[in-house]
Parts: sequence; structure tokens; C-alpha cells
Amino acid sequence: MSAVSTARDAWGADVPDWIIALAKECDRTSQNQTAKRIGRSASFVSTLLRKRYSAGLEGAEEVVRGALMSESIVCPVLGAIGRHVCLKWRRRAGSFENVNAQHVMMYRACNRCPRCTGGDDG
Repeated sequence: MSAVSTARDAWGADVPDWIIALAKECDRTSQNQTAKRIGRSASFVSTLLRKRYSAGLEGAEEVVRGALMSESIVCPVLGAIGRHVCLKWRRRAGSFENVNAQHVMMYRACNRCPRCTGGDDG
């Protein structure tokens, strides 16, 4: 059975476009390669396709839309970046790390950004 069929069976008529994009990439390559491409595990991909992912879907959607669907946002510091890159920086902004100047700059910027503070969901 194809990944698209698996997703359609699990999600029904309400299957989101980003789940279809994930499934198509799995069919095009493999579930393991798709997982590597989005920086997650194969079990993560499997649970998403089968609608068994128990955590919130917002982060998963951001990763798929950024890595597989080439959706981007405009970062006030970096300019146009993939949604998955934004998510990576937002997660790193949870704790301060004085690793290098870019980390410090992004920590400060992300903690002031409406996307990170909950003021903007787009």
C-alpha cells in the first residue's frame, strides 16, 4: 500500500495538504529518507501518516511545510528562511547558549519575535 493511501485511510476526507506532501515524498523515496530529509525519525513519519501522533501537530506541520513544500517566512534577522529553519531557531531560543555571535543574535531576535511569543501564527 502506498503512503498516500495509508494517509487517506487514516485521515479520511480531512487529510491536510502537508500530510499528502509527506506521503508523496515517502512514495517517491522512502519513509527513512523522508525522515532524514525533515530531520525526524521514521517512526515520527509513520505516526503522522497514520494519524497516531499524540503531540500537537503545529511543529510537525512547520517542519513538513518548510522542508518538503518549500514554504518560507520572513525572519527579521535572516530574511526569507524555510519554516523548518524558523522552528529550529525558535526551539533553540528556549535557552541561552553563548556558542557564537549568531546564536546570541538569534536568541534575542526569536524571543522578541511574534512567531516565538505566540503573537503570530503565520
